[in-house]
Amino acid sequence: MTTVQKTVSEFSASCSREMFASMVTKAEKMTGKSLSLPILSNMLVEVKNKMLVLRATNLDIGIEVAIPAKTEGEGIVAIPAHIINGLLSTFGNTVKTVEITSQNGHIIISGGEVTTTIKGAPTEEFPTLPVVSDGYTFSLESKKLVIGLKSVVYASSVSDIKPELASVYIYPENDTIVFVATDSFRLAEKKVKEKNIRDWGGILIPFKNAQELIKVFDGIDDTLDIRFNDHQIVIEKEGVYVTSRIINGTFPDYKQIIPKEHTTQVIVLKEDLINALKVSTIVANTFRQTIFSINPKEKRFIIETKNSDIGTSIVPIQASLSGEEIDISVNYKYITDAFQAISTDSLQMSFFGKGRPIIITPIGDVSFMYLVMPMNR
Repeated sequence: MTTVQKTVSEFSASCSREMFASMVTKAEKMTGKSLSLPILSNMLVEVKNKMLVLRATNLDIGIEVAIPAKTEGEGIVAIPAHIINGLLSTFGNTVKTVEITSQNGHIIISGGEVTTTIKGAPTEEFPTLPVVSDGYTFSLESKKLVIGLKSVVYASSVSDIKPELASVYIYPENDTIVFVATDSFRLAEKKVKEKNIRDWGGILIPFKNAQELIKVFDGIDDTLDIRFNDHQIVIEKEGVYVTSRIINGTFPDYKQIIPKEHTTQVIVLKEDLINALKVSTIVANTFRQTIFSINPKEKRFIIETKNSDIGTSIVPIQASLSGEEIDISVNYKYITDAFQAISTDSLQMSFFGKGRPIIITPIGDVSFMYLVMPMNR
């Protein structure tokens, strides 16, 4: 394993408290807890090329950020990430600037009237971040990456038994980049428009890393340079460098399970469905079971929830209904999870018969599709 070289030079830096705290928070999320490599719980604080640089990694994902600062000297110190993050959280908004100074391998942080010395750790064992010099490259607006990941990551499996399901699958298709995730009970797909996309196969990013990528790049309005090979992906913009492990696996051929001809269709206001399902969160049993009862001939759409310990709720909803009558049982949380990816006022629910999937799509937005498997009653 390649590690950083020991640097004994001392430095000082002055920078925005708000920016420093924000970047420390992002970096702390990527530190690790390892009995065999305790240095991973630390964050590197370095001054080089007249920039203040933070670096953190848990070997699965890592980040390096450069913060504009007034600096003197050069050097590097490793300090416990949770300590520095906790300290910065105590600084009030009246503190606009922080001073960071290294001294005898320790860090001194001053903000307002508060000065704290944090004991440093040896930097020799701290790993460098991987560099991707081969493989594929493409560019993508940060907001498109964030929207794509946000729209599907919640549908990933939280179990690592099948790593390809505990991931977000990203691949090019015509003039779009497709983001997909599934835990085998539900599946979310989001397409974002992007011109001049080459066919570079697909990438499987661990869902935990995908969540961290959202936190890093959310709110950034910039174009990202993305490079990847069979093992690592690097996402970079000026001052921010993030690397993540890529899962070596094959994502399911999910298009084969998407039914084509619906038997029942419901068009409903998203807010009405949200409010009706809020009742389900109160009444439902531990399996979160809710029944959708739909009768287009009688113009009836009812959400029914039963719990032997609490009681029963029946909530009628105004909706446009067509097709055959159907009663189908679902996990209400699987339905509500999709709302974060639907920005339109109305949505469409397509049913394909008992025991078959439900497909939810926003009205007027063909870029998102959500599939949910029913529950056994």
